Order: sequence, then C-alpha cells, then structure tokens
Amino acid sequence: MMPIDTLYSFRRCPYAMRARMALLVSGARFEIREIVLRNKPAEMIAASAKATVPVFVLADGRVIDESNDIMRWALGCSDPEGWLAGYDTGLIEIFDDRFKHHLDRYKYPERHGTDPAEHRTAGLSLLLQLEDRLAAHPYLCREERALADIAIMPFVRQFAGVDQGWFAEQAIPHVQDWLVRLVASPLFGRAMLRLAPWMPGDAPIIWPA
Repeated sequence: MMPIDTLYSFRRCPYAMRARMALLVSGARFEIREIVLRNKPAEMIAASAKATVPVFVLADGRVIDESNDIMRWALGCSDPEGWLAGYDTGLIEIFDDRFKHHLDRYKYPERHGTDPAEHRTAGLSLLLQLEDRLAAHPYLCREERALADIAIMPFVRQFAGVDQGWFAEQAIPHVQDWLVRLVASPLFGRAMLRLAPWMPGDAPIIWPA
C-alpha cells in the first residue's frame, strides 16, 4: 500500500472534530486512527511530543499537530465550498482562548475549583457576539457556512450540552438555530461516525470510504 496521510483523532474532542470536518469537505483521502486518551499509542506520541489530538501525519513524514493548521492545510489543497473566504482569525482566537477558558470552568468546575455559574455567564456574553453576527446572515461570515463556523461550532456545541434546558431558554435564537443546522448537517454526521479504537496491526480505515 502506498503511504497515505494519517489523522490521529478522538471522536468527542472539539479540536479533532473541526479538523475532521475540514479534511472531509476538502475531499482529502486519509487514514483515520481513533485513539483512547488514557492509552495513547506510541506512534502518535512519537509523531508529536504534545501527545494530544488531532495529529496529522502526512505521507511524506511532515506532521501538523494543531487543528487550525490542519484545517488550513486541507483547504489550501482543495476548498470546494470556499471556506477560507470565511476565515475570521480574530473571532476564532476569541473562542479558542476566552470562550474555551470559560467553557472548561463551566463544564468541569470540580477540576478547576471554579464557580460554574460565573463562567457560564461569561461564556454567554461571548455568544452574544455571535448572535449579533447571525442576525445579519445565516452563518458567521456570510450566507453559507465557512471556516469560522466550523472552527467555533464544536465549542458552542459543548457549551450547550452542559445544560441543554438552560441553553434553550437563553435569548440567543440565531445562535441556537445556527448550532442546530450545523449539527444536523450531513458533513457533521460523517465526521462523527463511531470508530473502534485503533491498534497497531489493524487494517487501515480510509476516509472517504
């Protein structure tokens, strides 16, 4: 078998989710290896010292181990939906940094020793920025989904999932509708297929099949 690009992934990781979606929409052909976080394969650790998903090992040996870089690499090869035209660096940085900070402390207060209500309120204030944008058009940068939507959605999905009843009651109808549409998309469904954990010697799982 000829060498092929390989993605080490974990289904529920938001960083891995967005990398998978960008790779899939680009039409890239790659081997996907689902890992178990408590038992990370030596092959992944050898490829990337950070030892966290996603890790994308190119067939030529190069390694890309940041999800934003994987997305841009994939779309730089092929961008059939023009996602790079909706790449809002500043907005993505806010949600990768400030929103993720509050999300972690809202979802895992026992881990961080925090008041979850305080961080939930702070997270909601950032979602109001998305609400303002989405009042103007269906997606964050334009009429169609683009890179900013895919980069940010997995974290908003995680935030909404902590207390779905509370989230549904908030005055952010455009955000709620945007999230429903992205989660219901065939692309997200493909990216969220359940896979058995990879073990050395397993037959490769190639996407797209």
